[in-house]
Formats: sequence, structure tokens, C-alpha cells
Amino acid sequence: MKNLKSKYTIWTFLLCASVLLGACKKEYLNPNGASATDVLSSAKGLTGVTVGLQKAYSTSRAGLLYASLSLNGITTNELISINTGNTNEERLMAGGVQVDGNNTIVLGVWTASNKIIYDADNVINNAVNLADKNYAAGLIAHASIFKAIALGNLSEFWEKIPAGIGLNVGFINRLDGFNKAIATIENAQAVIAANAISTTFLGNIPTGVDIPNTLNALKARYALFAGNYALALTAANAVDLTKRSTFTYDALNLNPIFEIATSTNNVVQPKNINLGQTGVNVPDAGDLRIPFYTVINTTVRINGFGVSTFAQIPLYLPGEMTLIKAEAYVRQATPNLASALTELNKLVTKTPAQDPFGVGAGLPAITGSPTAQTLLDLIYKHRCIELFMSGLKLEDMRRFNQPLTDRKRNFFPYPFAERDNNTNTPADPTF
Repeated sequence: MKNLKSKYTIWTFLLCASVLLGACKKEYLNPNGASATDVLSSAKGLTGVTVGLQKAYSTSRAGLLYASLSLNGITTNELISINTGNTNEERLMAGGVQVDGNNTIVLGVWTASNKIIYDADNVINNAVNLADKNYAAGLIAHASIFKAIALGNLSEFWEKIPAGIGLNVGFINRLDGFNKAIATIENAQAVIAANAISTTFLGNIPTGVDIPNTLNALKARYALFAGNYALALTAANAVDLTKRSTFTYDALNLNPIFEIATSTNNVVQPKNINLGQTGVNVPDAGDLRIPFYTVINTTVRINGFGVSTFAQIPLYLPGEMTLIKAEAYVRQATPNLASALTELNKLVTKTPAQDPFGVGAGLPAITGSPTAQTLLDLIYKHRCIELFMSGLKLEDMRRFNQPLTDRKRNFFPYPFAERDNNTNTPADPTF
């Protein structure tokens, strides 16, 4: 990752300088004069960095949120490219060797993830030096959310991920990447357990993100992906399923799904009314999640969390936590199939009115005594529906041993920008 460190430093300081300039009405700052000491040693400067993290993740076509949803969605047949002039989306549609290290969507996910990790580390490592430990706790917890998500994205899309940021860094296994995300979260949880997040900090960041619940939800997600089912179950049980944790948008920061895809109808849209599912995984007739996520406007169009300019996008869905519990019960060392079925039926029978986001299947309960494999098959099916356009399906397809022919790639090649500057870059996967 040659030269990335200096580049990220410049981006971070310029961003923070602009934040500082706008925050103090009677203070005139030179945006080119913000030094590392100025930015990383003050609560105001560190707040600017962590607010920038959220913006870099959740807004624009270059943001990690939109890029990862597109990369995952096209690869797993959730989404289709609808304009042949969009070369990079079209190559993802073709899949296989047509996706190489030049693909700008692949590069975007890689670069955005690594930049977020770098900036988050600056916040986490410097906030500990602040005198106000409650404000510092907020900074560390908020930045840790985005670092964990970035680590998770790298680990979902690549076989190996960078061990850090710098010249010719080494690489670690993707499983270690998930565990690194978990360690980041647990550090944040220990910090806020010792010093509660100050209300002053919460008043200085965008509204919507429920930090404690999001930390537990992400820990549950990545523990599941890492095969740590006991931890996944414990973390999922700690999430308050009545609460919302969302990215909120305004006139300056638009919902990226609506801005780029829904409003233009020129980039991606759902593949079909079945969300790209085939065979036994096709949604049941009457599944109320289909009209939530899709709408017919001549063709199948995006609805749900991409329906409007200011539509909020969840950091996680309550239904994801319920499905994690169901899966963890099946996959733990001593399977508990009865509890797994109970959790799965909570999801299957839930109506839109019973969900904080209005996501509900409203289907009859599953009856009988399903086997472990039957339950896993049903959990996979309902993850594909409940978590449509969440960016998680590719990881699910691998974990549930779905046929390789059902996806366009299994893992992604490393961007040429990385390979050309880092001699430790691993060999590309064959598929």
C-alpha cells in the first residue's frame, strides 16, 4: 500500500480543517494550516475526523456503503446493471475473468475500506489522550463502528486482507480480519463501559446511529461469519430489537441508493420480483417483504431503503439479529433445533407493523420438527429476502455452500493499484 499513508493523512487533515472552519463562526482558520497536532490532539479535530468517517462510508457513489451494496448485489444476482455503458457494472454482470484489478467498483471498495481503517485508527489511538474520558469514549466507539465495518467488507470480498496501512504491508487471512473487527468492537465496548459516552459528543455527530446496539449487532454479525456461534448468540441477544440505528440524510448528504440508482434508473435495479432467488429459495406467495423492497414501475425498481432522497438506511436490521440467533442455535456444538425454529418463526410470522423498519414477511409459522439441514436451508432463504441489498449475501452463499454457478465470483482479485505498489499482494483467486 505504497504512499497510502501520506495520502490518507492529507485527506484527513483537509477534511478536518473544513469541519473546523464551519464549526466556529468567528474563528478564521487556514484550511491548509491544520497540522497533525491540531487535528489529532483536540476533541474538535477528532470529531471532525469521525464525522468524516460516517460521511465517507454512507454517502455518494464513492462511499463504501453504495459501492459494497453494488459489488455484492450484482455478484449474487440481487441486482442487475441496466446500462451497457456502465462498463464496470457490466463486467461484474459478466463475472469470472471479466472482473479484474482494473474494475473501479472493486477498487472503490478496497480503497474506501482501507482509508476508513486508517482514519478510524487515528481517532481511536489519539482519543485516549483527551482529558474528557466520556467524550473520548464516544469518539472511540463511533470510529470503531466504521473500522469494524471496513474490516468486515474487506474480509467478505477478499481471501486475504492487509495487516495494516503502510509500505509493503503483509496480509492476514480473512477469518483473522473478522476477528480483528470483533476485537475492535470489544475494545470500544470496554471503553464505554468504563466511561459512558457524553451527551456533548452525541450532540456533535449526525443523529441516528445507536452506538451501543450497533456495536453488539456488528459483533454478532462478524462472530457468526468467523464461526464463533456462542459469541454471535450472546451479542445478538444483547441487541434491543425495538430500537433503530440508521444513517440519516439531508439536502447536502443524500441517500446514495436513491441519488445514484433509484432516481436515475440508470445504474442498477433488482433483478426481478423474486430478488434474484431461484428454485426453493423463491419467496413465498404473499411475502410482504417483496413489496417493501421492490415496486413495479414498468420494470422492477428499488423500493425500501432507497425509495427517496432522505430515506434512512439501517446499519443493521432487527431481523438480522433474529436470523443470527436461529443459525447460531443450529450450528453450535450441541444444536438446539427447537430454539432455532422458535427464532425463525419470529421472523417468518412478523408483520411489517411489528418491525421498527416495517420489514415483515407476515407468513404462517413453520410447523413440524425440521432437521438441522432443513432449518439451515430456510435460514439461508430468509436471509436472502430479509437482508436484501444489505451487502451480506456473498458471504452467506459461501457459508451455506450454495453452488458456485449461482454467483459471478467467489472472491475478488486484488486491485492493480495495490499489486503495483505492494510486493506482498497475494495471488488472485481463480474465481
